[in-house]
Amino acid sequence: MNKIIPNKLKIGDEIRVIAPSRSMKILSEEVIEIAKSRLEQMGFKVTFGKNVMNSINDDFGCASIVDRVEDLHDAFKDKNVKAILTVIGGYNINQLLDYIDYNLIKENPKIICGFSDITALSNAIYAKTGLITYYGPHFSSFGMKYGFDYTMNYFKDMLMNNKDISIESSTEWSDDSWYKNQEDREFIKNDGMKIINYGKGEGTIIGGNLCTLNLLQGTEYMPNVNNSILFLEDDDLVGNEFIREFDRDLQSLLHHLKGNGIKGIVIGRAEKGASMNFKKWKEIIETKKEIINIPVIINANFGHTTPIFTFPIGGYATIDATETVKMKIDN
Repeated sequence: MNKIIPNKLKIGDEIRVIAPSRSMKILSEEVIEIAKSRLEQMGFKVTFGKNVMNSINDDFGCASIVDRVEDLHDAFKDKNVKAILTVIGGYNINQLLDYIDYNLIKENPKIICGFSDITALSNAIYAKTGLITYYGPHFSSFGMKYGFDYTMNYFKDMLMNNKDISIESSTEWSDDSWYKNQEDREFIKNDGMKIINYGKGEGTIIGGNLCTLNLLQGTEYMPNVNNSILFLEDDDLVGNEFIREFDRDLQSLLHHLKGNGIKGIVIGRAEKGASMNFKKWKEIIETKKEIINIPVIINANFGHTTPIFTFPIGGYATIDATETVKMKIDN
């Protein structure tokens, strides 16, 4: 399969916001206005899919499959739209996968960016079309008043420039409910990425949210992982059961992959509620015979804490975990 690299964003380009996971109804007016204004201040035109505020009921918190697919197809068909941002994550984006016109996407390649539940869509599009997709901020992320510079800078570097990008750790990180109170924030000193397994590796980036990626196992939507670097993260919805949940989800993925072709693993920082530390991560990794001889890095800036860097699913990464962590993404 040939890879398709979407065109970079330019000042003046139109960004379409769609809600393939949860509805935009979940966002406050303040967050929507800040996000729209920030993207406009960056020089972009912002438009919205016609179904972004729809929701079938409170249990699912999203529009119908038909409505969500319609907005996705419309965004790819519209020649004026140069990039697509998802509103926010959720739980059931994999409902859409059998209804998507992948030939339409392949014939109209463009940037699509989001994280968390969007993992299933991003990896499925890459698997079916070869289009490189992006794991990065949602539209809602741009509604954060403070502590957003790192996220915005990597978003711009990845989606607007052609230079290769070295990934550095942020000086601070946060895991607070910023969307509830923008003025009451807690920022924590960042100790940086840590090495669990030493070594060097390079390969195609596959991954995102681990439990969501695992929904693709055994389907036509699971990408080829030969010669890959896995970028994996998960949220803390299971609380202090996180170590058990992440362990079995990782083991399930490795059973699926049989360890073949994996050149390295980069793990995004866990939320505070997961109660993880270096010792616990090491306990998980050292039981996995499939990855015992490849580099494994933890506490990278992506996932459900902030800030995050944007990375390309289907892109190419080089990691050096021999002394201090060095990571470069071809762009």
